[in-house]
Amino acid sequence: MPRLYRLQQALLVLIGAAISFLGLDFALGGIHTLGWLVPPDYVTATDPSTFQTQDNHVRFLGGVFVAIGLGYLIGGLWLSTLRQSVITLSLLVACAGLFRLSAMAGALSTPVLPSLLLELMAFPVLAFWLWRSGAALDQAAD
Repeated sequence: MPRLYRLQQALLVLIGAAISFLGLDFALGGIHTLGWLVPPDYVTATDPSTFQTQDNHVRFLGGVFVAIGLGYLIGGLWLSTLRQSVITLSLLVACAGLFRLSAMAGALSTPVLPSLLLELMAFPVLAFWLWRSGAALDQAAD
């Protein structure tokens, strides 16, 4: 297997593990999180009924995040078969990043800006790199 192919696989597995880790914090911890990224007491519920509903939605979205991470992880392990799926996931991440811009002040804040830049720049570059290198690398891997 060519070195570039193994590099892409390793990168995708690392990306998948990181995204899954981030997602699990919300999927299992809800709005309060498990405390892996922020202290769980960063928010206080003033309306318990509404909080439970929103907490449930956050857990679902955290689960979606975990699933996306697993898509990258599995895509890295079976890159020759799942390359197009990983490219699609990368473009979906970039599309989702655009929605951060609907809260422009928050999107440009110091804690959010690195994520925004990854979503809007790194993931499209990853998709392009996987697309351009795909045919030659897949033939060499088979």
